[in-house]
Amino acid sequence: MFENIAYSGTREEQYQTALSQLQSLIADEPDRVANLANASALLKQCLNDTNWAGFYLYDGTELVLGPFQGLPACIRIPLGKGVCGTSASERRTLRIADVHEFPGHIACDAASNSEIVVPLVKGDTLIGVLDIDSPLKERFDAQDQAFLEQFAEILVKAL
Repeated sequence: MFENIAYSGTREEQYQTALSQLQSLIADEPDRVANLANASALLKQCLNDTNWAGFYLYDGTELVLGPFQGLPACIRIPLGKGVCGTSASERRTLRIADVHEFPGHIACDAASNSEIVVPLVKGDTLIGVLDIDSPLKERFDAQDQAFLEQFAEILVKAL
C-alpha cells in the first residue's frame, strides 16, 4: 500500500515524489472523504515546518471543515472572510507571509504565522480550499505554490 519514505533530493524532486504518491493514493478510490483524508496526511508528511494541512469544503453557502491534519480548527468560514474565505470567493491562491497582517484573519491556531490557501475548483464549481499553515513567517514561496496548485489539480480531478 503506502510506504513511509524519507523525502530526499531537491525540493522539486521531493514534490514530484509527493505528486506521484497522491496519484497512487487516489487512483482507484471514488470516496471523496477518503481521498481528502489521505491527501491531508500526505501533505503533513511531506511539507516541513507546517502545523496544519487540510481542506474546507464549500456547502453552497460557506466553507465547512473537512479532512485535516493538525490541531482542531474553525468549523465554518464565510466566503470572503479570512484567508480561506477570501481565496474561495476570489478563486485564486493566496500566499500570506504573515497572517497577522492579513485583514480579517481568522486565528484557528495561535501558533500559525504564515498560510497558503489554494481554491479547489472543478469547471465553474467551487469545491472548497486546500489550506496549509506554518508557525514560521514567510514559510511558503512560489515553488510551494506551484506544487500545491498541481497537487490540488490532481485531487480535483478525482473529486
